[in-house]
Formats: sequence, structure tokens, C-alpha cells
Amino acid sequence: MKSDLMAFGAHPDDTELACSGTLASLIQKGSVVVVADLTRGEMGSRGTPELRLQEAEEAAGILGLAKRVNLGLPDTRLMNIRENQLPIIETVRSLRPHVCLIPAPADRHPDHVHASTLLLDALFYSGLAKIETQDPEGQIQEPYRPVHILHYIQDDFLQPDFVYDISDTFHLKEKAIAAFASQFNVADPGDEPATYISDPAFIESVRARARLLGHMGGYTYGEGFISAKKPVPLSS
Repeated sequence: MKSDLMAFGAHPDDTELACSGTLASLIQKGSVVVVADLTRGEMGSRGTPELRLQEAEEAAGILGLAKRVNLGLPDTRLMNIRENQLPIIETVRSLRPHVCLIPAPADRHPDHVHASTLLLDALFYSGLAKIETQDPEGQIQEPYRPVHILHYIQDDFLQPDFVYDISDTFHLKEKAIAAFASQFNVADPGDEPATYISDPAFIESVRARARLLGHMGGYTYGEGFISAKKPVPLSS
């Protein structure tokens, strides 16, 4: 399977919060879009890894993803080491995305920043022939490096290089986020602790961010991206 775009998240729900309006829009236009969650979010204060995987699959169906994979890396331990790079390299060589979306280079959550650095290096090393990996059938994989790598914007506001119009798919972004009912918009936290993201005010901030980025681009709603390579190489 070859994909047009692969979005990576440190945890299930990261891509929904940061770039799912863009994913849904590109899918509607015919792109093959895949999401790869690095961890199961097992260190999160709310929910269980099993529940979060179920929520992730529900969100994938809402967005229309061609595939969603979880690489099973250790939550809160996304160190930039070869052991963590190899599952990423194997996945990229298997699905061969033209564009990769990765976490923000600066953010309040250390996992997001660590994931950003880990992914940048793994995506580079994926193009090196002497780093050998095998597919599930045991065949040696061909080296491959994506053409474009873009950081999405997470909790900290970062100046985007460009804003993508999600006005027509913002409702799908909201539905995909709502699929993670264990994490967001929790009026009554019950037996589990209330968190920064479970507070209903957090979802209001996500809406406000989409309105702000949309306004910056001249749209109703938008999502912002920062190119890992400058200037951005384009041929079409």
C-alpha cells in the first residue's frame, strides 16, 4: 500500500486535535491518508490503552482514514534512540507517504517535542540503504524518504508557514475529537482525575484556535503547519 500522506501522533488523539480537518479534506479530495500513533497513551491520567485504541478506531472511521496503526512505543519515553526509530522506519518504508505530518517542534507536553525530534531523525534514516529493515513477510525493505515533512501546531501557539482551509471539514474534526470521550469535554470526571484536556474549556480553546488560524488565512476555520525544510520545495 502506498499512501499520499501519513500523520504521526505521540498519542491517540493528537492528530485529531491538531490536523484532522486537513486529513478529512484531503481524503474527500481523493488522497490516501494514514495515521500512525507512536504510543497507546498508557500513561494518560484518564481511560485505558484498550479504550483509547477503540476511540482511535472510531475517529479513523469518522475521518475516512485508509489505515491507522499504533507502533506501541513507550508512552513518556519517546527517546531518540534506534530502538524507537526502527518501527517508524519500517512503517514509512511500507506505506511510502509523499508527505508526513509530525508533532510540533515546541509544545507544553514533553512527549510531543520528543516525538518531533525522534520522527525527524527516523524519517531521514528511513532513506539510508545501510539501515536494513524487514516487512512482515521477512522481505528486506527498500529505503524511502518522504518528500515533505510538516509540523502541525499543538497547544503552544507557533507562527505557521501556511494555513490550510478546513471550513468544510471542521464538523468532522469535532466529531473525531468527540470520539475520544475518555479524554475530552468531561463535565463530570467521575472516579478518574480531571485533567487539563478533560475540562470542557479545553475544547473551546481548540475551536478558538481553528477560528484564529482560519482568520489568518482568510477562512472560517483553519489548521496551521510549519515546514521542516525551508524554503519549501514545490513542483506542483
